[in-house]
Amino acid sequence: MNKRIDVHTHFSIARVERQASPWNPLDNYQADSEEMTEHLKSQGVFKAIDLTHPAEKNSDINAAMKMAQMYPGFLHFSCNFDENNEPESIFDLMAKYKEMGAVCVGELAINQWIDSPLITAIFAAAEKLDMPVTFHMSPEPGYAYGICDNPGLPLLEQALKSFPKLKIVGHSQTFWLEISADAPTGDNVARSKVGAGPVAYGGEVPRLMDTYPNLYGDLSAYSGYRAITRDEEFGLKFLEKYKDRLMYGSDTINKLQTIPLGSYLDECAENGRISKEAYEKICYKNAQDLFKI
Repeated sequence: MNKRIDVHTHFSIARVERQASPWNPLDNYQADSEEMTEHLKSQGVFKAIDLTHPAEKNSDINAAMKMAQMYPGFLHFSCNFDENNEPESIFDLMAKYKEMGAVCVGELAINQWIDSPLITAIFAAAEKLDMPVTFHMSPEPGYAYGICDNPGLPLLEQALKSFPKLKIVGHSQTFWLEISADAPTGDNVARSKVGAGPVAYGGEVPRLMDTYPNLYGDLSAYSGYRAITRDEEFGLKFLEKYKDRLMYGSDTINKLQTIPLGSYLDECAENGRISKEAYEKICYKNAQDLFKI
């Protein structure tokens, strides 16, 4: 037990002070790479993926490559894009980043509809280059950050259908709320909250996972953790049924943040509430296979 690959981390070469979010007062700074490495290893993590952001000098692709060289075998990194990239430049850039060692794209957070020319170009290139894409989702352009979809995730479904060989990894509140058939359809605040209460069967996330084998789930942060614990009976069945496409992650940025997902999975496996096979696949084997690490 207690052996994990963390598919969702955010590394920085140097410590960066930042304003804490209202829902998480502990994210008031981003740790340097040494603190993050020690913290993750204390959580049982033996490999991690640093999800980059192109606009942040301490966590862009060049910084990420440098940090991965500092922690060989432990730290891997992604490439990423923003609204300043032109659609026609994406393939060549992504091919260059893959050659540099990037194992995936993400956390993709361009605040445009999923079927925009830019996001479509990213998905098309990632499919050709066999690069999984992890996204953050927003209810609509102009609200917070993340690629955008409507209630019921119709644009995500179209992308899954249009790019059947592209491995798309779902993340964030707006995505995981759709695990339940009664996911909110109204204002953006409601669609950006962490899910709570009993899950109503017939949600879009299970339907999409049943229909499209190229959809995966990133269980990081409280969005993923709450999705599988808000209704324990449902969550345990969900973990077992989709054990081949769910992955452990933390989405932490400093040692003050400890998401209870890891200890919850440990407890479920130790008490026989999920199988050893499901536990091992979710904690590290799926990540090894998907990201080729």
